[in-house]
Formats: sequence, structure tokens, C-alpha cells
Amino acid sequence: MKTYLLLWGVLAVFLGAALVAGYEAEEAEEHVLVDNKCKCARVTSRFVPSKDNPEEEILVRNIRVIVPLLSRQNISDPTSPVRTTFVYRLSELCKKCDPTEVELGDRVVTAEQSNNCSSSDTCYTYDRNKCYTTTFPFFYGGETNTIQAALTPASCYAD
Repeated sequence: MKTYLLLWGVLAVFLGAALVAGYEAEEAEEHVLVDNKCKCARVTSRFVPSKDNPEEEILVRNIRVIVPLLSRQNISDPTSPVRTTFVYRLSELCKKCDPTEVELGDRVVTAEQSNNCSSSDTCYTYDRNKCYTTTFPFFYGGETNTIQAALTPASCYAD
């Protein structure tokens, strides 16, 4: 009886490993196009067999949007009203504004892949690499002083 249960346990482990390996292989084919942490959006694409013609592959895009329900209109001000409108434009999410080096003839130049890159992007959540601060009145010893406080202390202060 113990041998019988042991064999079933070994079989279950091998089947579990095979299922996990198959799942990881399917996920490896997916390409991340956009992972915008500021807008809480991620766009991926992958090729899948067509339902009409299995010999053809079609491109499938997956768009995942996480809506931060308690996000403020001004994320640097904890007293601002809660945001109720979220705007997602796929063309703006897919902009590549990071400068890249391109070789032109015998020269290497720095270029951006988009022609309309503005840094005034509205964020719906904190960028954990950016330091956000706010000022508030601090009453101590009969005096009121205005001091700054860090809203994201991990990115504002070095370890």
C-alpha cells in the first residue's frame, strides 16, 4: 500500500513539473511592448495559431490596466480630491522617449524614437524611483512652522 501511494506521489510531482514547464514556455513567447508604471498599464503581444487557418499565426495584444482607486488628483498632495477620471491612450503609452544611440555612417548620434516627448505625463500612482514631498504646517512650542515631508521615503533618502 505504501509503495502504491509513493508511486502516485512521484507521478503527481512529474505531471506538475511538466505542466509548469509547459506554462513557462507559453509565457516566454509573449513580448512586453509597454510597462508603464506611472499609468499602471502593461501591453504585451504574442503570436497564436489562427482559429480559421491553423497554419497561420495572428498577433494578439493583451492590455492590462490597473486602476488605483484611491489615487489623488495631485499625487504630491494628500489632501487633494480623489481622482475619478483615468485616460489611457495607446499611442501615448507606446511612445519610446528614451534616447537611444544610432549609428549614421561613421557617426554615432543620440535619437528618440518618438517625435512628441513631453515630460508632463500625468501619473496615477507614485513612481517608486522618484522622490515626492509635500509641505504641511507643524505646530511645536507655540510656533507654527512649515516643513517638508517625504511621501515616498525610500526614494528620497539614501540607505
